[in-house]
Amino acid sequence: MTPVAPDRPARADELAAPWSLAVEDVLRAAGGSTVGLTVLEAGERLARDGRNELPEPPQPSTLARLLSQYADVLIYILIAAAVLKAITGDWVDFAVIVVVIVATGLIGFIQEGRAVSALAGLRKMQSLSAQVRRDGDWGVIDSATLVVGDVVRVRSGDRVPADVRLLSSAQLQVDESALTGESVASDKSDDVNDPDVSIGDRTSMLFSGTIVTAGTGEGVVVATGGDTEIGRISALVAEQDAMDTPLARQLEHLGKQLSVLIGVLAVVMLLVGRFVHGLDVDELIDAAIGFAVAAVPEGLPALVTITLALGVQQMARHRAITRKMSAVETLGSTTTICSDKTGTLTQNEMTARTVVTARGTYTVEGTGYDPAGRVVTAHGGTADLAAHPDLAAFVLAVGLCNDAHVEPTEDGWRVVGAPTEGALDVLAAKSGARTSDAVRVSEVPFDSGHKFAATLDDVPAGPAYERATRVVHAVGAPDRLLDRAHTERSADGVVRPLDRAAWDDRIDALSARGLRVLAAAVRPAAGVDGITLDDLDDGLTFLGVVGIVDPPRPEATAAIAEAHSAGIRVKMITGDHRGTATAIARELGIAPEHGKVPALTGADLQAMDDDELRAVVRDVDVYARTSPEHKLRIVRALQSHGEVVAMTGDGVNDAPSITRADVGVAMGIKGTEATKEAADIVLADDNFATIERAVEEGRRIYDNIRKAVVFLLPTNGAQSLVILVAVLAGLALPLSPVQILWINLATAITLSLTLAGEPAEPGIMKRKPRSPTEQVLSSRAIAVVLIASVILGAATLAVFVLERDRTGDYAVAQTSAVMMLALGQLAFLLNCRLLNGSAFTVRVLTGNRSLWISAGALLVLQLLFTYAPFMNVWFDSTPIGLHSWLLTAGIAVVVFLLMEAAKAVLRRVGDRDGAGS
Repeated sequence: MTPVAPDRPARADELAAPWSLAVEDVLRAAGGSTVGLTVLEAGERLARDGRNELPEPPQPSTLARLLSQYADVLIYILIAAAVLKAITGDWVDFAVIVVVIVATGLIGFIQEGRAVSALAGLRKMQSLSAQVRRDGDWGVIDSATLVVGDVVRVRSGDRVPADVRLLSSAQLQVDESALTGESVASDKSDDVNDPDVSIGDRTSMLFSGTIVTAGTGEGVVVATGGDTEIGRISALVAEQDAMDTPLARQLEHLGKQLSVLIGVLAVVMLLVGRFVHGLDVDELIDAAIGFAVAAVPEGLPALVTITLALGVQQMARHRAITRKMSAVETLGSTTTICSDKTGTLTQNEMTARTVVTARGTYTVEGTGYDPAGRVVTAHGGTADLAAHPDLAAFVLAVGLCNDAHVEPTEDGWRVVGAPTEGALDVLAAKSGARTSDAVRVSEVPFDSGHKFAATLDDVPAGPAYERATRVVHAVGAPDRLLDRAHTERSADGVVRPLDRAAWDDRIDALSARGLRVLAAAVRPAAGVDGITLDDLDDGLTFLGVVGIVDPPRPEATAAIAEAHSAGIRVKMITGDHRGTATAIARELGIAPEHGKVPALTGADLQAMDDDELRAVVRDVDVYARTSPEHKLRIVRALQSHGEVVAMTGDGVNDAPSITRADVGVAMGIKGTEATKEAADIVLADDNFATIERAVEEGRRIYDNIRKAVVFLLPTNGAQSLVILVAVLAGLALPLSPVQILWINLATAITLSLTLAGEPAEPGIMKRKPRSPTEQVLSSRAIAVVLIASVILGAATLAVFVLERDRTGDYAVAQTSAVMMLALGQLAFLLNCRLLNGSAFTVRVLTGNRSLWISAGALLVLQLLFTYAPFMNVWFDSTPIGLHSWLLTAGIAVVVFLLMEAAKAVLRRVGDRDGAGS
């Protein structure tokens, strides 16, 4: 073909669907020729179009990332508390609060800053060098300098350097699983495809970043850099806005409510103090600052962060690595898990499941590339090859007409060669076939044109053949071998006429189960020294078929059942074919045998607008032949219904939807770098069951955060009420601001952290997911907070008044009031341990070792506060006697009993309302 003139530019409009154009038209549209570009042309295009690299979007600076950690209403409340401390001149207290603020942000910054962006992982997938033809000669260049119109060459083991339209190929197969989700390598040729076919069916295209597993090919570059399929996915990742987590939204709402409440009560207190009791301005300012310090829950942000950080460590022990702390809680609120099939629900290891010969059906045990397992008969016994010559001939054929083998590694067994051939090699090993004793004489390689491979083998005497012989073995597509066969091998080894109709029925039955079906045939070849494709037009004896599948992970079925019992929907979204996806989904328990809505394909989704998709998205459990854009639309459609969506996957095609989902989960072993870096959580063991354990951990963490909030707020509420009532009643302040800070600090570093390590409550995975709109404080929890605030506040005021009247010593009364708050909160902590049930059980004292450690630490701190002379000076405290201890301890027991009575009433009311609704 005559080369195109150097100034002929590539036509982007004509290259919109290069797989649908004839070779000559593609070359014309790309401005190239079969002999390649000249160096001059390539240089001009490189200068015009840019390098063959993914564009790098602007990244926030380190300072911006750090400051973003403080964009939280609760942090603002902390800052307000620090400012108030600075106003009062309490610089020690000011320093403590500032340290809490800084530490809270740094923990999140360090945890989230350990990984680079997902786009960096996508760039790693691009080839480093490429074989290109320029000035008529072949050479190796940096793949970043490729341009549209370049002619490139690929062979087995190469990573495709750009999006390429094939000009010619020979037995070319490409692993596109990272891009399409298909576990089987795709056959490639230069045949024209329909313009509307999905990515997985564009057989005339090679896509940047995919890997050639067999054969060779030449093609013309039709897209580079950001215009490639990987480039489009990169853009999709960059376009996705980060989703606020349910917890973040709820805490922000809670912070705003607290801010408004504090402001309103402060104004009321100031007005009453001024106009009712005639307090002067200085007294009012002192009271207002004391009230604000008491009301602001300065320990809450730090407590939430620490609880999440402890959850991150706990999940790491369960093989789930958390890149974003907030994802821990979000996963616990998940209502729908959208999972890729290949490598996530399945092992991404092709496995022979069923062998069918004229004699009958054999089942193959074991999964993956591990050769452990048996081939069993219909009666369940091991199929001995000597007693089953039909099976012996079949497994010998698939074992010899095969260039793959499996080998052990530290991480398990792996295949060297094509995955499908690896499955056949494992089948031969399980059956006990001695393929190593045979000698290959000649071969006809597999080609997508004729869809089978053949070998000429010298086979020793054995179960398949009574004496040593030379035969042709052929393995490939059943229809191609049936077309070339006129006979079949019967159960007793006798050759008889082929029953084509019976074999068609058997093949259809296997295909209906989602199995990929391959066939084997044989022909005697005594005296033959070599074979060609023309020698195999007829004369074959059909041996049987084998059904192959990428099997589900054994633990995934149980994990999906657990998810369903927890009220979590599981949906399969894959690039694989509808039949295969549906069969695997049914085996896993994702889709029922007869679902209300059938599986949808990418073509179905393409024909739907967003409203139509939203109408059916929750009813469909299986989506097949999907592209990255389709996965994004599915996630968005689910989120439009208020679903909290977790998206799992391992391929590049999963990265955009993983980024968009509320929580993205990637496979750590077989997942691509791009996917891992787009994810919030990475599963170190690639085990879907780990997700179910992570969901349980997330629910436990949310429960503990809720318990901590319910425990912490009454502390501030009680202190605020004490000061508010004192001002409204015209009394001296029962607690000074510095004493308020002390009790807050003492309980924050002791009792509050106890709840962060609470074990999961019984039946946590039997609950339905909480509503995304549900606040961190439910109506029942708010009632508990208000009641506890009143009881603790009343108890503190009562102790203050009683001890003041008994002793006449203001310091003793204040010190006893602080002790009442400490012991009252310890009692209330026991109430909070079983917030959803009764605490009248031995379990309230067991299961969390830190309970006793924190209680002991609190008592030690209170002893120091009460009896250490330097503490008496700093905090205006004083030693108290046995009477004060007995009084505060006795009232603390009453606090526990009253709160249990209140919880029981609230449970009864909630149950009655639930029954009536």
